[in-house]
Amino acid sequence: MTAPATPEPARSLWADAWRRLAKNRMAVICGALFVAICVFSFLGPYLAAWLAGLDPISQDPSLGATPPSWRHWMGTDTLGRDMMVRTMDGGRIAILVGLVATAVALVIGVSWGAVAAYVGGKVDELMMRIVDVLYAFPVVVFVIVIMTVLDNRSLYLLFALIGGVSWLNMARIVRGQVLSLRHREFVEAARAIGVPGRRILFRHIVPNTLGPIIVYTTLSIPSVMLTEAFLSFLGIGVQAPQASWGTLVTEGVTQIAVSPWVLIGPGLLMGMTIFALNFLGDGLRDALDPHMRTH
Repeated sequence: MTAPATPEPARSLWADAWRRLAKNRMAVICGALFVAICVFSFLGPYLAAWLAGLDPISQDPSLGATPPSWRHWMGTDTLGRDMMVRTMDGGRIAILVGLVATAVALVIGVSWGAVAAYVGGKVDELMMRIVDVLYAFPVVVFVIVIMTVLDNRSLYLLFALIGGVSWLNMARIVRGQVLSLRHREFVEAARAIGVPGRRILFRHIVPNTLGPIIVYTTLSIPSVMLTEAFLSFLGIGVQAPQASWGTLVTEGVTQIAVSPWVLIGPGLLMGMTIFALNFLGDGLRDALDPHMRTH
């Protein structure tokens, strides 16, 4: 007589999601690539200063724009600044702008959309009409006007402004997801046993919207980077001598015919970052999809 099979222990949603994500080779590779780019951008400038005495600001006009060499692996720009160190430092600023501004938009958008959908009625109508009104204001124009009026070029203000006007799409996405979930069986069961509405919303409904939220977040980060690049091009964003990938690409485009290496480095890294985030987002969406969870 054979012994009965031991049942497989139940796994949590996050453990199950991690198992599925680990099986997605492309998502894992892209996640590792994004981490490597972050390490390159955040630690690289310190290592370059310690090992080679290079920094992103020091100029050597006599050197000018020189192609890649043993001393300067990615060449130098027209002012003789090392392009590899400038690309590292620009990546740090670009990634910080993308992450912080997207986090601000995530908090506002998720809270706004979730509350509007869950409460419903006139509250929902009023909150979404506010979103519609805000849609009428172009994001870039709004940021330019606020920064000009305040006469402030702080990076922290840039983070807050871009994030503060980038949450509208997130609010609509979360609202649609919550509307489809608020009358599901597990929500009605929670109401029946007296669970408070706030706990139902943020502990039971919102976690089930993580797939679309994460996918949209990974798409928002590159979009925020591009917004910052355009603002820097207009003289509103990152100010010299600091630089982001956006400003470096803008400078490189003007010199592509005579000094293509000035564009290739930051352009390649920005493209790789966007590529990695998009594929990582797809992998996270599949891993966190509750319909794919095995029981």
